[in-house]
Amino acid sequence: MNIPNILTVARVVIILVFVVLASLAGGEFYSADKMPGSILLIRGTAYALAIIAALTDLLDGYLARRWNQITDFGALMDPLADKVFITATMIIAVYYQLMPAWIVILVLSREFMVTGLRTMAAKRGVVIAADRWGKLKTFLQMLMLALAGASWIGLYNLKDKSFSFHGILLWDLWLLFLIAIVLITVLSGLGYFIRYREVFLPGTEQK
Repeated sequence: MNIPNILTVARVVIILVFVVLASLAGGEFYSADKMPGSILLIRGTAYALAIIAALTDLLDGYLARRWNQITDFGALMDPLADKVFITATMIIAVYYQLMPAWIVILVLSREFMVTGLRTMAAKRGVVIAADRWGKLKTFLQMLMLALAGASWIGLYNLKDKSFSFHGILLWDLWLLFLIAIVLITVLSGLGYFIRYREVFLPGTEQK
């Protein structure tokens, strides 16, 4: 258990704590009216933990490469921890009505399908590394979750109908941004299946 792997495991633990706090942040399980500011405190703490979890994702990969500490455990757990992070945060966003469920379903479907493709490729000794579109997808997803979280803790209100840009409501702009992310996410996943089709379609090896 080197430092990069410890950070990976820590990310999973942090995500679990985030889910617990986010589940309590609605005030359904306690008398929030008797505890002024409790919801804001819980949401702020949960949001801070989500940011820390995202930062560990960047840090563990950087340290593993820099210190040449890339292990089989890290290669397995790091992408799994990423999937747990994306899944947990997006489900929480749907729970608090910060994004439509169909967007989450499409994004998560793509993530798990590509994970399955990578698993099949690994059995054939083929490594599928993230390309620039995959990295762009990850960046936009993290930005999406950061913006949704900022609205969740009250920095602004995505559903504020008093704010508009050239007559377009903030919520409509948010939906357009989400749709753009979905398109990039789906197309980047499709690109993997086209380039590595020999993994699941024997006889289609590129010449």
